[in-house]
Amino acid sequence: MVFSSAVFLFLFLPIVFIMNFFIKKGTSNLFLLLSSLFFYAWGEPYLVLLMVFSIVINFLTGLLISNSEGNIRKAFLVAGVALNLAFLGYYKYSGFFVSTLNDIAEKKLFDVPNIELPIGISFFTFQAISYIADVYRNDTRASKNIVNTALYISFFPQLIAGPIVKYRDINKQIEKRSLSFDKVSSGFKRFIYGLGKKVLISNTLGLCVDTIYSYDASLIDTKMAIIGAVCYTFQIYYDFSGYSDMAIGLGKMFGFDILENFNYPYLSKSITEFWRRWHISLGSWFREYVYIPLGGNRKGKGRTYFNLFIVFLLTGLWHGADMSFVLWGIYHGFFTIIERLGFKKILAKSKIIGFIYTFIVVNLGWVLFRADNTTQALRYLRRMLMPWKYNNVQVPMWKYFDEKTFFIGICAVLGMGILKRTVPEKISNKYKDSVLEAVYCIVILGLCMASIASDTYNPFIYFQF
Repeated sequence: MVFSSAVFLFLFLPIVFIMNFFIKKGTSNLFLLLSSLFFYAWGEPYLVLLMVFSIVINFLTGLLISNSEGNIRKAFLVAGVALNLAFLGYYKYSGFFVSTLNDIAEKKLFDVPNIELPIGISFFTFQAISYIADVYRNDTRASKNIVNTALYISFFPQLIAGPIVKYRDINKQIEKRSLSFDKVSSGFKRFIYGLGKKVLISNTLGLCVDTIYSYDASLIDTKMAIIGAVCYTFQIYYDFSGYSDMAIGLGKMFGFDILENFNYPYLSKSITEFWRRWHISLGSWFREYVYIPLGGNRKGKGRTYFNLFIVFLLTGLWHGADMSFVLWGIYHGFFTIIERLGFKKILAKSKIIGFIYTFIVVNLGWVLFRADNTTQALRYLRRMLMPWKYNNVQVPMWKYFDEKTFFIGICAVLGMGILKRTVPEKISNKYKDSVLEAVYCIVILGLCMASIASDTYNPFIYFQF
């Protein structure tokens, strides 16, 4: 079920919100758990059993770890992590590894399995791993209530595409929380802003991107390739940050405070800074459960660079079972290491140069991320970087980039943080919680509803992860 779908907006959300408001506090967790499982089962009826199995396994693992000592305690942690990764590996990476082996051998050693990917498996698996890891490290107590653990793993606002939430950050809210008019109101506004990002900006730019990438690369000139890359750069930001805004807003509507996942990443002046602002929950997860356990920066520069390489390799692989995602991760790891070697000091001398450099690097990297395969990505990149070879117009611009897309593109540029930085704080504070903001939200909601009612183009990019 998609947040920006009519079924969710007109049926699921109103029913769940109203019923949760009136039921007893003691049964709210159970009600939200059943609602979350129904939400997941809507699109994947039988795969919800995998979710239930994951809940049971990680609940029991947490209890076993908390009631054990020494090597036995560690063995339960290793077994729990291994089991979670085994599920993730089977459903998400089996086909990738088999096809890679076949490519290396240059012959068909094994049939490539066709396994349906459970939506959001990377997100809820990482949450489950963080739970048992935190119990092992005594950062949190193991839950003795399976309903609470189940709600943590399956809570529908952030189940499909994050943010990735740590149990220690939300366990007290699961056990006890309260609703207030201000919190619910704030949640509704945050949800509407996220919905607007997704429906009005991301979807419009997405149509342009999909049109461009539907053409054979031989028909693409430099201008067309650059427009496609820039539009995708903003499409993925407004798609994913819009989802995160909706998840945070929905959390508030049910009494939860979910941590922020984006902080205007396209204003970054280095790749290192970009990864502190983009998909914050994933970066935090890899830093805490991979980078630091590997030694972080405590074992010398060489080991630090190796640890960073491993983290970004895994970050790329986490995003998708394809070599283009792996290369995308290595690509960002390369620039992060280069900055650590001293390039970041050079960038610090000029904010403008740092901003331009970061935007170009990120923009080129998204081509690897968006392309159907590595070959297509390289063909697009050649057209972007060698305009003297690809300057013949093959496709008229109006076929993929019209006036509406241009206007939305301008809105996307202003909304990436430029307005927030340029508008005086006194003015923004007056606007916040004002009648003007309420009217603005109503207009945005109305435009979104009209768009949803008339348009079938409504994908979420990060659903595939």
